Amino acid sequence: MTRRALITGVTGQDGAYLARLLLSKGYAVVGGSRPAAARDIWRLREVGVDRDVKIADLELLDSSNILSVIERERPDEIYNLAAQSVVSSSFQTPVLTGDADALGAARILEAVRKFNPLIRFYQASTSEMFGDANESPQSETTPFCPRSPYGVAKLYAHWMTVNFRNVDGVFACSGILFNHESPLRGLEFVTRKITHGFAAIALGNRDCIELGNLDARRDWGFAADYVEGMWRMLQSEKPSDYVLATGRSHSVRDFCEIVAETVGLDLAWQGVGIDERAIDIKTGRTIVRINKDFYRPNELMPLVGNATKAQRELGWRPAMTFSELARTMAERDLKLAQR
Repeated sequence: MTRRALITGVTGQDGAYLARLLLSKGYAVVGGSRPAAARDIWRLREVGVDRDVKIADLELLDSSNILSVIERERPDEIYNLAAQSVVSSSFQTPVLTGDADALGAARILEAVRKFNPLIRFYQASTSEMFGDANESPQSETTPFCPRSPYGVAKLYAHWMTVNFRNVDGVFACSGILFNHESPLRGLEFVTRKITHGFAAIALGNRDCIELGNLDARRDWGFAADYVEGMWRMLQSEKPSDYVLATGRSHSVRDFCEIVAETVGLDLAWQGVGIDERAIDIKTGRTIVRINKDFYRPNELMPLVGNATKAQRELGWRPAMTFSELARTMAERDLKLAQR
């Protein structure tokens, strides 16, 4: 019998890669997405599955809608990837972030409990829950200390997932994923902002981009590697929570340097602090300026993940390196800019 999966947030980066993976494994895939007026399926089209995913109108703020979709589609697995996922935006919209990211997950879990507790559920947790962590690298046993409304909302959803597992017997897993990027990232994320901006600069279509803290460090991996980990969690014998990460951190500055080289810019840094800038040695033009408005309200201890448990129990390891990721994203945006 064909297995059925429901992916909330299917039009996002992770949703598209996960849909492609599940389809390759013979699943029937239903993608939950907000109503058509706000829907853009370009990522599904980009990975070649736009005609293979059935789209269902799904609203995380509406319990009755969630239950009706689950009753109608009867999934064997649910992957809850939908969220307000821009950390900086969560400071401006903390209530909306909480309603979608925290209560949205609770609504799905309650619908699963009512309709069919045998449905396997995956919750997209995040390294932002560690926030101002007291240790590095962070693992499943590291105490959580979120420092953004996004991190707080995701932590509520994480603990509700644990609670439905322990109290109600739902097969519910949380994937505590560290930063994972791809050419499908939105322009509101710093990695894609850099690759998109540098590609335009290299072709003479733009003068400069503005960034925040160049020394901010993240554990960056490739999104397509991480959705494999999501799937493996729901195939395990017992539900649990897992960190997915590369175990290495890199700075925004590191990312800029690889991307610049890839698109043919000869980057050099000048100045310090908010007066620092990057120039293209070939032309002498300033191509990166610092804007203090792009600094996070609280830049925290570097978040670096320890994925030993996922490696041991799931056999999961990231395949793409940081350098390969940066080059892949840069090459893709250069081709887009050339069109």
